[in-house]
Amino acid sequence: MMLGRGVFRLLGAVSTAGLWAGMALLLAITGLIVLQVLARNLLDLGLPWADEGARFCGIALVYLCVPYLALRGRHIAVDLVSARLTGGWRRGVLALTELAVLGFAGIVLHGFSAFLERAAKFATPAMGMPNSIFYAPAVAGFVLLGLIALARLVTLLAGGEVDEAGEGFEGRV
Repeated sequence: MMLGRGVFRLLGAVSTAGLWAGMALLLAITGLIVLQVLARNLLDLGLPWADEGARFCGIALVYLCVPYLALRGRHIAVDLVSARLTGGWRRGVLALTELAVLGFAGIVLHGFSAFLERAAKFATPAMGMPNSIFYAPAVAGFVLLGLIALARLVTLLAGGEVDEAGEGFEGRV
């Protein structure tokens, strides 16, 4: 079963949106840190919500950008073995890598469900943001990571290949 290019384009669009959101979050982190430094040094005023906001942006930044790298096969760059293999052997090693990523995403999502079952009842101390919202970007990032790993795995098992633009195609390695 070969996945259509439409699936990879959709995953690409969503992961690219995550990358753009990550860039906006990086700007927000910078602004919050500058604001915090200015408030402390010029006004002798601490802004705990700025620290917490920067922490939220940092967490979201990481987890929203990881799927972009995963779709392009750049999240695991140790390709010493797979780069030297060809044909079915190469596809097999790449499929095992995608299976490991899919398993990791599943384990993390299971852990998040157990963690958020208790933590969602509480809010962050400075901003009062519900923990379910605070950790939502991480959950979304892992869901997308799992979907990308699954799409890449299905493509590899069907005898196809995934190019560096993150699109699946039929053909031999």
